Amino acid sequence: MSTPESHPLGPLPLPPSPRPPQVWKFIGTSLWGIAVFAAMFAGQLSVLVYLLITDRAPFSFDSVRELAGGGLTISLSVVMGLPAALLALWIAIWLSRVPFADYLALRRTSWRHLLLGIVALVVLVMGWEGVSFTLGHESSAGFMVDVLKSARAEGALWLLVISFCVVAPITEEFLTRGFLYRGWSESFLRPAGAIVLSSLVWTAMHLQYDWFFFGEIFSIGLLFGYLRYRSGSIWLTVILHGLNNLAATLQTLWLAGQS
Repeated sequence: MSTPESHPLGPLPLPPSPRPPQVWKFIGTSLWGIAVFAAMFAGQLSVLVYLLITDRAPFSFDSVRELAGGGLTISLSVVMGLPAALLALWIAIWLSRVPFADYLALRRTSWRHLLLGIVALVVLVMGWEGVSFTLGHESSAGFMVDVLKSARAEGALWLLVISFCVVAPITEEFLTRGFLYRGWSESFLRPAGAIVLSSLVWTAMHLQYDWFFFGEIFSIGLLFGYLRYRSGSIWLTVILHGLNNLAATLQTLWLAGQS
């Protein structure tokens, strides 16, 4: 019986060793981040396209603008953006060969970190409320009042609350403090640079707001990024993000009831 050493054609080639798991670095994370955002946007846009196709009213740009700004449309768009983003994230992480839960830090957080996050978030938001009062700036974006009124008129207020306070935090945190932070923090940016850059990306995802709210969103992003780094859990920032959106929604509902 011949052995690999005595084989007439020489030793048999060894099977290639599997590629070890590796987190995407700066360029890979950035490119995949764009792909995930594009998938999310496509999922959101599909709702508007479907509603336009099924709408029997004559087509006009005014009707498109009105439909796109409706509470029901926005709620459904946010909901449909989640599965599209999750699919893109799953593909990117599957190619990295790192377990999905490990890549996105889907780990339980401690009550201590949760309490710390809630206290820090309350202090930060109240600080911005004080600045808003001093400058005479509105404490809630005017267009959000219109969106909530529209959702209430369409019987979709419950869906809007779910989309803003549950779905949106999961989508945005999985992308920014989950995928982008993980890859950028293991690049030349290190955790500090990843916190700043992911906060800038998160702020850029809220172009519907003005400069004042940009500052508030960016500062909250820095807090969430630090808590993500300190706790090692994305669920912590998802919960805090949801609580922040819930407080903002309740505030806007109160303002909508006053107008």
